[in-house]
Amino acid sequence: MFLFSSLPLLLLSVMTACCSENCEEVQKTCHMITCGSPGINGLPGAKGEKGEPGQGLRGLQGPPGKLGPAGNPGPPGVPGVMGPKGDPGENSHYDGDLPASETEALRSELDRIKQWLIFSLGKKVGKKLFFTSGEKMPFERVKAVCAQYRGSVATPRNAEENTAIQNVAKDEAFLGITDEETEGQFVDLTGRHLTYSNWSNDEPNNAGNEDCVMLLSDGKWNDISCSVSHLAVCEFPA
Repeated sequence: MFLFSSLPLLLLSVMTACCSENCEEVQKTCHMITCGSPGINGLPGAKGEKGEPGQGLRGLQGPPGKLGPAGNPGPPGVPGVMGPKGDPGENSHYDGDLPASETEALRSELDRIKQWLIFSLGKKVGKKLFFTSGEKMPFERVKAVCAQYRGSVATPRNAEENTAIQNVAKDEAFLGITDEETEGQFVDLTGRHLTYSNWSNDEPNNAGNEDCVMLLSDGKWNDISCSVSHLAVCEFPA
């Protein structure tokens, strides 16, 4: 009988004890959350992969930017291949349209200039004109200079032409005669054998590989090395 009468009191004590323990746990937990120090930030995560492009419309392209400054010029390029020869040009319509009086006046003026050149610079013999540049040079250079002006190295065919060249040069000058092809056989620059000669005594003697010919100041000839320098005299058709 006593046991049943004290049962309610016993249950109340157990519930009170349990409530007290739970409250203390709650208080302890709340105290740690409210008053504890903040934690340290963690390391950043890895970068994710690039996403797919959007499906919207692409914007319009902007205007071009300002032109930058010109760069330094580059080195010159390799010369190109020479092109084919062009077609010959047409004759000027003035060629045949000049009045006869003007044509005659031009011819007269050209003749006057030619006579002046002959009088001051050269000599005319038969159908030849002889001129000199007054410059001394090796034989190959003499040939080049005469050819440049549509002439050739002076080559006397007779005594009159020989004297004319002598008067023009007034010094030792190359003649257009050599034996470069065959030693001892002197020919002109076209390969023709000589029909006139005026060698000095004991000449030609080929003393030291002398394949060219020079006109001495007295009008005589002497074989000489082509590499030495002598006066250039050229001849032109009159």
